Amino acid sequence: MQQRTMERAEQIAAERVRIRPETSGRLGGRLAVVTGGAQGFGLGIARELYKEGASVVLADLNLEQAQVAAAELGERAFAVRVDVSNREIVEQMVAESVELLGGIDLFVSNAGVLKSGGLDELSPEDFDFVTRVNYKGYFLCVQAVSRIMRAQFEADGSRWTDIVQINSKSGLEGSKRNFAYAGGKFGAIGLTQSFAMELVPYQIKVNAICPGNYYDGPLWSDPEHGLFVQYLKAGKVLGAKTIEDVKTSYLAKSLIKRGCLPEDVAKAVFYCVEQCYETGQAIPVAGGQVMLN
Repeated sequence: MQQRTMERAEQIAAERVRIRPETSGRLGGRLAVVTGGAQGFGLGIARELYKEGASVVLADLNLEQAQVAAAELGERAFAVRVDVSNREIVEQMVAESVELLGGIDLFVSNAGVLKSGGLDELSPEDFDFVTRVNYKGYFLCVQAVSRIMRAQFEADGSRWTDIVQINSKSGLEGSKRNFAYAGGKFGAIGLTQSFAMELVPYQIKVNAICPGNYYDGPLWSDPEHGLFVQYLKAGKVLGAKTIEDVKTSYLAKSLIKRGCLPEDVAKAVFYCVEQCYETGQAIPVAGGQVMLN
């Protein structure tokens, strides 16, 4: 049944490849899917894509929250449930997105999780959880969505499509007491480069964006499970006694003294889509905290 679902989605995408909404903006007429799109970076990115004319599917484990967010965006936004670590559910999400949109021109792989802790603290179960979502989940999503994009290319060889992974500055340098997350992000850059090599014959560009820290989002600021709380408990910041101590320490790391915002990342997504001569790259958006060699 799942195979037939994907085959039907490929057929729809091929049949409708020349049919796109007549919208204006930098992404006018584009059909986009954002995983982890119900909150945080994902929702912020989806909002910017929508403003620039894209039709957007917010794919998230929390379907109810995604539905509320999609309704707030407008009539060109939709919500679909996904668990990126589950192949069947990923394929169902991709197929349902094609049913809603008519195809996929831009796939933003944003869903991610984080569990911090030192070598003596982090359990193998937590390590597996982080790796399953951040690393394997990216693979599963690209495996499914690339089938749709290849079908579109075969139906109309003039079109380019894009896969953009929202990685992290922790994919460019190690992260103390945060090795599960950093390791998965390092690995995902290897996946990005390899996917780019394999998919370019189908005019599919694959790039990663490596943001700095989004301090205002729930990943960092949640009062119970946010990273400020986790890092304080894990002793990641030497001498920190309060959440404010941890936050002050992190703000000091960036040359531009603020956190990264969704609109900063969205501008990098626009670049990935608009440029015609770049693939397989990891693009930092980190306020100078990380610089490429």
